[in-house]
Amino acid sequence: MTHTHYHFDHVGSFLRPQALKEARAAYNAGEISLEKLKEVQQAEIKNLVKNEAATGLAAVTDGEFNRSWWHLDFLWGLNGVEAYEQEDSYKFHGAKTRTTNIQLTGKVAFNPEHPFFADFEFLKSVLPDGVEPKVTIPSPSLIPNRDGRSDRWPEFYGTWEEFLDDLAQAYHETLLHFYELGARYIQLDDTTWAYLIARLLDDPANHEKYVKMSEDIVYVINKLLKDLPEDLRVSTHICRGNFKSTYLFEGSYEPVAKYLGQLNYDTFFLEYDDARSGSFAPLPEIWNQRKNVLLVLGVFTSKHPELEAISDIQERLDEATKYVPLENLALSTQCGFASTEEGNDLTEEEQWAKLSHIKAIADKIWD
Repeated sequence: MTHTHYHFDHVGSFLRPQALKEARAAYNAGEISLEKLKEVQQAEIKNLVKNEAATGLAAVTDGEFNRSWWHLDFLWGLNGVEAYEQEDSYKFHGAKTRTTNIQLTGKVAFNPEHPFFADFEFLKSVLPDGVEPKVTIPSPSLIPNRDGRSDRWPEFYGTWEEFLDDLAQAYHETLLHFYELGARYIQLDDTTWAYLIARLLDDPANHEKYVKMSEDIVYVINKLLKDLPEDLRVSTHICRGNFKSTYLFEGSYEPVAKYLGQLNYDTFFLEYDDARSGSFAPLPEIWNQRKNVLLVLGVFTSKHPELEAISDIQERLDEATKYVPLENLALSTQCGFASTEEGNDLTEEEQWAKLSHIKAIADKIWD
């Protein structure tokens, strides 16, 4: 099925307003109830979606205002997964995250009571006219083999393949339930491909291990996407890390392009805001001649407030169209504005100015 293509789109997360930051801090300190925190969250989400629509976004999110992390809050809501505090944290370039992580506690399964479903229903209830709700959740690829999170799988499964199948099924049922609630646009955010880029290139001793990881991700993703409703659009965001305007990984898409080209997503959000991402040369292999697949080029940065020159963006698009037709391309920031509640180093006003800037350029190009 041919899905609607938005040539101006956004990855999903937004800077947390001060009132929301203060409410979450007060809740964590035991000073306000969960009900009071939710009241503040919902008020801020209602205001957010109005601003998103006013900026020209056709698909709007709740900004991830109900969560602390872009990924962990969802993952520990699955059955068989829970939170724990690991010994160390992620070491970004110039910053370190908190130590919270996830671990397996049983067989992975769909949770019909996952709190993200109620969050989506609230988002639907406050939508302005003329826009659709977009769901953003982490890819299941973040569980197998990453940072020891899945090292307990032999306690619950006879084989690795059984574990992967359960993971795919849990996600498949989750996406179906979002669909039943009215979602037609769901995004799976994924840092694993960026993690694999350097390892496939620079770790020859373990090359086959990382090839197997890549093949396992393709297997799980395509299994969870199989037999979903035809009018459900599923995108992915390939991210190199985004925390307080810093990054975690770097490198060209070339080592993983052939795997991305096998994934049955409708849309790929690709980071291209600086030299860390390499050239556009891997785009044809990622696109893989799929006429209904959209590549969203993140040639704008969400890490800094400076507005990119229109001439520079046009030049980069001209280069990209040497590899992929213009109708299969779109524009966005390389990531969201706040992958964790701390957010990037810019103001809310600068955030909206950045999005308005992208919208104006996209309208000019695809008018």
